Order: sequence, then structure tokens, then C-alpha cells
Amino acid sequence: MTFIRLPLVAATALLATVLAACGTTEDASDGSAESSGKKITLTDSRGKEITLDGPATRVAATEWNAAEYLVSLGVQPVGVSDVKGFATWDSAVELDGDVTDLGTRGEPSLDTLASLDLDALVVTDTLAGDAVEQIEKTIPVIVLPGGKAGEQIDQMFANLDLVAKATGTEDEAKDLKAEFDEKLADTKKAVADSDAAGATVAFSDAYDTGDAVSVRPYTATSQLGTILGELGFENAWDAIDGLEPDPAYGLAQTDVEGLTKLPDDTQYWYIANDAETDPYADTLKDNTVWTSLPFVESGDVVRFPDKIWMFGGPKSMIQFLDAVADQVS
Repeated sequence: MTFIRLPLVAATALLATVLAACGTTEDASDGSAESSGKKITLTDSRGKEITLDGPATRVAATEWNAAEYLVSLGVQPVGVSDVKGFATWDSAVELDGDVTDLGTRGEPSLDTLASLDLDALVVTDTLAGDAVEQIEKTIPVIVLPGGKAGEQIDQMFANLDLVAKATGTEDEAKDLKAEFDEKLADTKKAVADSDAAGATVAFSDAYDTGDAVSVRPYTATSQLGTILGELGFENAWDAIDGLEPDPAYGLAQTDVEGLTKLPDDTQYWYIANDAETDPYADTLKDNTVWTSLPFVESGDVVRFPDKIWMFGGPKSMIQFLDAVADQVS
């Protein structure tokens, strides 16, 4: 199962859990690459040390979360995989109009990468190992974990910090974390003061396979599920025995019949995109299993705003928190 709403991952294999990345700056009295002007040594998710001549300014990214990290830190990438797809699914930041398209997220063009005179390329561990080995013969490659189920927020900021270390934007990373923390606290208070406090929520997306609708639950260990838990919501997917979230993204899979196992008082929230069919509103509108579900009958089904990248960085998560606040207000 590989489709545009996924961070790059094959459905036939679960992603390995990896250690949070860390970085150091050589000979810098205050830990700042920007102030030292000396070489930077980073340790990525492989445990591999990458040495840069200084803060990277010409940087490219094969995954959208990495591209978002860069832009949110004030560094416009010179290349991003599937630029059109990024604009379709991630509105938290905006790429410059002259950014070079690297090709697909799974198979970036090696010729294009070689032409960009890059200081560094940021990828995730979902990119095939052979591709990474080939690219890093000529370009420093920084590998980030795709995710870490149950520790998503910590992993997001570990990734951000690594990118910040590579680009000399540590101060911007601190400001972004403070912005996220403030938004999380404000939204938590808004939820606590609302009628939705402690509600049971099932968040998902879905896609039409042509033969049936496949539902993708965002379990309590997913990035969005983690945030919903921080806000005091109960995760409705916990009520279904046998759901097996993957160890990286905390995502599971079920079908329409599986939704009958959700608690009757579930608030059913989901995300879709006008670039695709909305399976819930379109494909399932006359499906008797769907229409007979208690939360459908009571009108407790909400489509969240388009273009919130579910696997993005702090800027995307701030968008998600704003959408939750709007929902409970």
C-alpha cells in the first residue's frame, strides 16, 4: 500500500524503530555552528557521522516533513521530491517557485541531485539503502527516522534539531518549539473548557481501492493520535482488539465493517483532500454499514481542513491544533 498520503513506506514491511538523531558541532564554545564557522559533525539515525564544512545553505529533501523542517527554520531547499504533491498536501509552509523537483520521494533523480551542487541532502530511513549509498558518494546525506510510534513529538523535535544543527538555525528551532508548546497549551485549555472535554475520538483517513474503502486509523501511537491524547481525548481505536499499528507511524488498517466496533459515542474525525475522492462523503454515502453507524446517524463526523500534512513538522501540527480548537469552540 503506497499512496500519496503516506510518508514513503511499503505496506508489505513495517518500518524499523530507530534511535533519535543527535548532533554536535566541533570546537564550538557555545554549540552554535553559525557562531563557530567551523566544521559540523552530525550523527544521523543510522548512527553514522556526517561532517559538513559549515552550516549547509544549499540543501535538498526527499521527504515532505524534511522539506517542511527546512522552510520553517528559514532555509529554502533548492530541491524537493514531488513539488506538486507537497503543495497539494502541506500548506504549513511555502516553497519558493524556483525549487527543483527531484522526482518521486521513493526514487529521486540522481542526475538532478548531482546538478544542484548541494551542501547536504536530507532523507528519511524509508529511502532504499542502496540509493543512499549511491548518493552519498558525492553528497553528504543526513538520514532522519520516518517516525517513532509512541514518541512522535519527541522524534519530530529530534529531527528538527538535527536539521537545525546542519543548517546553523538552532535559535529558530528553539523558537519553533516554544511556539508549538504555547499552541498545545492553549488548545488543551480550549478543549478542557469545552463540551468536548474527554471525548472519545477516532481520527482517520481513507482511500478507495476500487473494490472497497480501506480505512487507516491514527492510533494513540501516531503523531496526530499522540497530540489528541495530550489534549485529553480518549482514542476510540483503543476499543478495537486486533488493530496492529506499525512501529514507525502508529497507523493501522481496517475496513467499514471494522468501524462497527467503535464506541457509540465516538466523535469521528478525518482528513481528506479535494485532489482525491473523499471516500466517506462520496463512496460510502449509500453504504448501509456506514450510514447505520451511531456517530454517522448523529452527525458526529467531521472532515478536517485540507492540506494539513499528517506527518509534518511543528508548523503542520500547529495547523492541526488550530483545527481542533475550531472544532471544539
